[in-house]
Amino acid sequence: MQIKPFKVEEWMNEYEKYCRYDLGNTTVNTLNLDNFFEICNENKKDFFEKLSKEFLGYGFIKGNPNFKKGIANLYKNLSPDNIVPTIGAAGANHLVFYSLVEPNDEVISVLPTYQQLYSIPESFNAKVRFLNLQKENNFLPDIDELKKTVNSKTKIICLNNPNNPTGAVINPDLLKDIVKIAQKYDCYILCDEVYRGLIHTNKEQPSICDLYEKGISTSSMSKTFSLAGIRLGWIASKDPKVIQNCLSHREYNMISCSVIDEEIAALALKNKEKIIQRNKNTLKENLEILDNWVKNEKYVNYIKPQAGTTALIYYDADIKSSLLCEKLAKERGVFLTPGYCFEQEYCFRTGYGKDKEQLQKGLNEISRLLKEIHF
Repeated sequence: MQIKPFKVEEWMNEYEKYCRYDLGNTTVNTLNLDNFFEICNENKKDFFEKLSKEFLGYGFIKGNPNFKKGIANLYKNLSPDNIVPTIGAAGANHLVFYSLVEPNDEVISVLPTYQQLYSIPESFNAKVRFLNLQKENNFLPDIDELKKTVNSKTKIICLNNPNNPTGAVINPDLLKDIVKIAQKYDCYILCDEVYRGLIHTNKEQPSICDLYEKGISTSSMSKTFSLAGIRLGWIASKDPKVIQNCLSHREYNMISCSVIDEEIAALALKNKEKIIQRNKNTLKENLEILDNWVKNEKYVNYIKPQAGTTALIYYDADIKSSLLCEKLAKERGVFLTPGYCFEQEYCFRTGYGKDKEQLQKGLNEISRLLKEIHF
């Protein structure tokens, strides 16, 4: 099976080594275990004393019940039986396509987005059609364009909400319009929701699987909960066929998740409000820094992100995004992701969930390089 190189991951693997100013990372300040137990108000000694008595076998094949209950509580009308634990959201997206997509199926994916949502189904010999998100439309799906793109062969419509790399959020009314189209053609909607919960307003952000019986939500502990190191994600859906297909295919590639990781994740989900509020506070402060920089830097512009940890920054300079980001990395230690990793040009993705001093210094270095290019 042939699959295209995963541009964003290969870029990050290559250029992270030059990093002094980390604007490439897409998590919020990662928790260590001391931070984690303090936030959860959990006695670390008691937790590990209990954990040390656990047998390190396969554990619960379909997932730790407390972990699955915690995930189900992130949705409105789901039970633990609607949840399939996976190895990260990357594993979740792959498992959905592996379980549902066959050769000659048609899949619609928004663009820009995380490359998994189009390169994996393409590798399974599905025909991928793109729904291009336009800056002029705040990177939101155009319903009229979707109506022209969908047809009787469409198996899955792939969304990413909140969007990576733009930070755009599909509002509930627009989501409901997309659901109506999917219902007409009886196709699935797969929505990568790894940044759900990190919205920058108090507006409601429903999950696709709370709006549509054939909706499939994928997410993880990595972004919203700052626990990328425990490598846990999940698939959520009300559709029993989706759950059963995913469980059947899951037997071939993972069997079960880590006993230890699931215990940590269950505790995190039990304390979700504390962790999410901590992360939202960080993002609010850092987004203000980023927004002020964009407003005062004459060579850049963007659509201000509404959620998540990333923004897509457009620049005014006659230099391809890969070369610009390479120069920033090798010459100035600024770690970014070029727009070409998302099939875009003359832009780059920046994260703003890490240390605020690093963020400001990194942005200042970008300004200096852009000024040098113009003069």
